[in-house]
Amino acid sequence: MPDDSSTIPQADAGDRRGWSFRGRTVAVTGATGGIAGAILDAVAGEDVTLVVHGRDEDALDAVADRAKARGARVHSVVGDLADEPVDIAQIIADVGPVDVLFNVAGIYTPGGLLRTDIETICQDFDVNAIAAIATMQAILPGMNGRGRGRVVNVSSGGGSFGEGLATGHAAYAISKAALNAATVCAAAATRGDVKVNAMCPGWVRTRMGGSSASRSPDEGADTALWLATLPKDGPSGGFFRDRKAIPW
Repeated sequence: MPDDSSTIPQADAGDRRGWSFRGRTVAVTGATGGIAGAILDAVAGEDVTLVVHGRDEDALDAVADRAKARGARVHSVVGDLADEPVDIAQIIADVGPVDVLFNVAGIYTPGGLLRTDIETICQDFDVNAIAAIATMQAILPGMNGRGRGRVVNVSSGGGSFGEGLATGHAAYAISKAALNAATVCAAAATRGDVKVNAMCPGWVRTRMGGSSASRSPDEGADTALWLATLPKDGPSGGFFRDRKAIPW
């Protein structure tokens, strides 16, 4: 990431021509999903290095091939965050130095608290919270040392006390609330022009959101891309939807 991030072009919603990630290394977890795909379409290009993670090797190969066709250098990391979140985080960090991290991986398990077994809750925690925490722990020290970097955690209003927790998906709600708390703690541990923020993409037409969702993957990815290109005086330690702060 350039030392003076205020020179990063800022795009209006829906306008991807202004985004520039040239000369950077960008890591994306859950890279085979719809929101991650929209992020990668906006990021991939010449002089961009991508570190893409997914648990389905064939699907990840397709993602990598698409990015390579746009001129990006691509490193693929295959693994299940429910089984080995810390190991995967370290592999991603070792490819670095990572300039921009998108923690996108997530699962959306239905069921209220009394109908959800502990194993399921632990699985949601590992994927939705622990994996992102482990990746931040592996990558943020390098960002702090260089004095620059951006981390975007894809969270959900379903993990917000202020908007009403998604109690019908208790494992998801609790784990996303934990991710929100981790975002605040991580932002407090940064130095220099390093920013950590969380965002809610809204209800998006993906495998998780379903075909009747109101937003396209591009619309869901917009705030994540905006947060990844914030200038030096931009916010850190916040929670956003549609480029506006929302309550924790």
